[in-house]
Amino acid sequence: MKTPNADQAPSGTEQLLPATRRALLHRLAVGQKEGRAPSVAAAVVREGETVWHGARTCVPGHGPNEQVQYRIGSITKTFTAVLVMRLRDEGLLELGDPLEKHLPGTGVGEVTIAELLSHTGGLAAETPGSWWERTPGSLRPTLGDVLGETPFRHPTGRLHHYSNPGYTLLGALVEKLRGACWEDVLRREVLDPLGLDRTSGRPQPPNAGGWAVHPWADVMMPEPAEDLGLMAPAGQLWSTTGDLARFAVFLMDGDDRVLSAQTLREMRTPAAPAETADVSAGYTYGLGMQIQDQEGRVLVGHSGSLPGFLATVTISVEERLGAVVLTNCTSGLAVGAVAADLVRIVAEAEPPIPEPWTPLKDVDPAVLELAGPWYWGTQASALRLTGDGTLELSPLAGRGRSARFRSRADGTWIGLNGYYAGEILRAVRRADGSVSHLDLGSFVFTREPYDREAPVPGGVDPKGWGPLPA
Repeated sequence: MKTPNADQAPSGTEQLLPATRRALLHRLAVGQKEGRAPSVAAAVVREGETVWHGARTCVPGHGPNEQVQYRIGSITKTFTAVLVMRLRDEGLLELGDPLEKHLPGTGVGEVTIAELLSHTGGLAAETPGSWWERTPGSLRPTLGDVLGETPFRHPTGRLHHYSNPGYTLLGALVEKLRGACWEDVLRREVLDPLGLDRTSGRPQPPNAGGWAVHPWADVMMPEPAEDLGLMAPAGQLWSTTGDLARFAVFLMDGDDRVLSAQTLREMRTPAAPAETADVSAGYTYGLGMQIQDQEGRVLVGHSGSLPGFLATVTISVEERLGAVVLTNCTSGLAVGAVAADLVRIVAEAEPPIPEPWTPLKDVDPAVLELAGPWYWGTQASALRLTGDGTLELSPLAGRGRSARFRSRADGTWIGLNGYYAGEILRAVRRADGSVSHLDLGSFVFTREPYDREAPVPGGVDPKGWGPLPA
């Protein structure tokens, strides 16, 4: 076992620079000391590989490494969301389906599956009765016990309101459609294919014990570790930095044995409005994934907490970086901030060397003809044909609507992001085959500002351009 207070580079990976490794370990050590955490373990992934493990501990005989389990709390929700999206991709449900269609009799059947995934169903944040995280799941043997007599706190679909009972319903949905218990389905469909053999519903040695650290004194005591019963799909799992590093790579790249890259992009896309209190923090929620803007860096993943444990998985898809931080204290260590800093340290210290620019191998002359400047009214934009075969539309100066477009079989292009996501771009041609204008969701783009040769809605003043009338 690696010494308790050190860092480690997995064998067979591209090494980080010594200065970067020291900066990562320093950040972890500062976090452990200032957060007064009994132990903390972390990992960093880059370009699809784990490139660093680090750990700090003050617990005798406890040397955390990439194989030591910690409880990961609500990171479990992302695993549950993956199972639901598999059902969708197989055609067994639609995200817009009401829950009642597949899981009747819950009393909240009007909530859609997408609303449950994005915490916009209006359901209560917690269960009624005893504090569910510190009491046995046997106290809540039915979904009625989980939901209570008044399950709603807000109108459905109107507000992002985090709901643990909502993910219990999604777990029950998985069990109903698969005909097996949630954990068995998870093992068969996600954990085994991804090689996450140190992720489980119950702790498997070596595992960390959970601790409560006194807020006003440097003393601590053990926390209970309850089996959550029906609430398991919301927070039951135990895992390691090694397994969660592999899971982070999956969340970036996908794996066709589990979910495609396209479906993972959908999960990482905001699906819920930000809560009023979180607007300034740039926080929103996708389909089972948290999304936050950290000083211009978009970080996606999920955090988790249960008595005695804090955890987070954070990825920067654009930079191909991710971090995992696990600790065994109820509060104190800001695992999200530490993980964000681990990503930032690597991104700033070792920015990736870009691949060489290469030209397109084949290009359709009819598509090449579209490249260049276009005008939406008086706003100048440029349409560029990129090396991956997509079109990029962006303003030539100042701020404006930008988007990428992918070709379709009928010769049109569909927007992939921004204001024009899902909108259709079409080149309108004259009888002689020359391009008259571009039609983008009914907006007309012309080669000259308000080109007289193009059918601009509303027409063009016949007097044309000139000075301000006297």
